[in-house]
Amino acid sequence: MKKTDVLVIGGSAAGMVAAVTGKTSWPEKSFTLVKKQKDVMVPCGIPYIFGTLESSAQNIMPVDDTLLKKEVKSIVDEVVSIDKENKTVTLAGGDIFQYQKLVIATGSTPVKPKWLKGAEKENVFLIPKDRIYLDDMKEKLNTCKKVVVIGAGFIGVEFSDELRKHGHDVTLVEKLPSILSLAFDVELSVKIEELLVQSGIKVITSNGIKEISGEKSVKGVILENGNILEADAVILSMGYKPNTELAKKAGIFVDEDNFIAVDEYMRTHTPDIFAIGDCAQKRDFITRRRVPTMLASTACAEARMAGMNLFNLNVVKTFSGTIAIYSTAIGNTGFGTAGLTEARAKEENIDCLTGMFEGIDRHPGKLPDAHKQTVKLITARQSGVIIGGEVIGGLSAGELTNVIGLIIENRMTINSLLISQIGTHPCLTASPAAYPLIKAAEIIAAKMRF
Repeated sequence: MKKTDVLVIGGSAAGMVAAVTGKTSWPEKSFTLVKKQKDVMVPCGIPYIFGTLESSAQNIMPVDDTLLKKEVKSIVDEVVSIDKENKTVTLAGGDIFQYQKLVIATGSTPVKPKWLKGAEKENVFLIPKDRIYLDDMKEKLNTCKKVVVIGAGFIGVEFSDELRKHGHDVTLVEKLPSILSLAFDVELSVKIEELLVQSGIKVITSNGIKEISGEKSVKGVILENGNILEADAVILSMGYKPNTELAKKAGIFVDEDNFIAVDEYMRTHTPDIFAIGDCAQKRDFITRRRVPTMLASTACAEARMAGMNLFNLNVVKTFSGTIAIYSTAIGNTGFGTAGLTEARAKEENIDCLTGMFEGIDRHPGKLPDAHKQTVKLITARQSGVIIGGEVIGGLSAGELTNVIGLIIENRMTINSLLISQIGTHPCLTASPAAYPLIKAAEIIAAKMRF
């Protein structure tokens, strides 16, 4: 039997950050990380393997180099069982490790609906974080012209855009009335849909998939309204589910949605076992309700929290919930969202006010690379606390979305935002006299006076 002070299961973003943060916080402790595959994909970079990047080799996380620098032992193997009573894990290769602290970062797996007839046919693909699968998928897609992508969340949208760049005839199908509808309010999601259509992607909304047709291989997709789409390949981008079978088998408490239950320090109900990332339970920062948010940025925040508090509680501030900060880009247009949308706020019966302003992200607007920038803010009416924001603009939209995330996390009000100092420069930002974030706040402030 081998011994390690801390054993981390999972080598993607959450596992790596937990190991590195933990080793930094507890340098006298030994750390071992077990990952199933040698090459770990950058999760959010997977769509770009199929268009912008030349190959999956350009989308590998530097896990081994990072861990080596921190003197964290890395093992390519699979944990097949956890004995929580004796504090041991058994690997597929036969090794048994005894630990003091265990961190579970087993991630998530793509959903393949059992009800979907034809999902087992050739050229029907999921989007796992598996380099071998993705390389095989890319090779097969090279022989396909017409591709139907099912599901218009962020991954479905990004995959559609990348496949279009690679010369495929792409149709994106979404069951809900608008694309990215869980992240953006309709007036902004319509703008994103327009970008996709302008790029040559056919977008179908308010219509789900009923069946995948063909004999051995895909020939088409039958939609719920009976329409048939010709297809050489189908990509199922219908969400992910937490990978918690190992935890359940070990008797670690899992909630009714199959996420590992954790507290604010990412501790499970079992002493000395932590869970982080996609496999761990999440609560919304605003509503405190459990939510199925799966984001690498959230996972890394949880990993830092767990790593710093493995042996005692060093950090007074706990992980207080996910703000769900998303961003992506289509061409030279970036878009992002943080916190609650207006629609979601109303579903939660939050009395809210909104303000939206469209400006230019450079000043003067004739400068090279200037781009329209739209900002929408959502606030609680009575308190003025900002609870959500959405951005569409140039490629700086991602960092502006992060700023909105910080505003939400620090519970800033409209009034405090209005008197905040900002730095501007003609080549980098919007004008200080027409800064979209501030102007959107001004619109809400005017509404609050009535």
